[in-house]
Amino acid sequence: MGDSQARLRAAPADIRSDAGYQLDLVQLGEAPEDFRPMPDVGPGVMEIRIHGENEYRACYVARCEEAVYMLHCFVKKTQGTRKADLDLGRKRYISLMGARKSRGRREP
Repeated sequence: MGDSQARLRAAPADIRSDAGYQLDLVQLGEAPEDFRPMPDVGPGVMEIRIHGENEYRACYVARCEEAVYMLHCFVKKTQGTRKADLDLGRKRYISLMGARKSRGRREP
């Protein structure tokens, strides 16, 4: 959603490769290697942790039957997740759930 794909494509090749592998696992119904829930963003939102020269994060929702939605992808520079990153993920989650509801999809 939003600029998540562009942000991931701007990351170094090793980060893109690892993120792609982790997202493939999610699409196959498996758990990524390093992840955690992000309840502050929304119910069912998870964060994949990708380690490299910098720390990268990809927030996604996999509870929707039609797709895995990547809400936000960002470089993490501090121990805690920045409020701006949480807010953007939450905004995209709310937008996604609203769009699904208007198309007649039920809540995950």
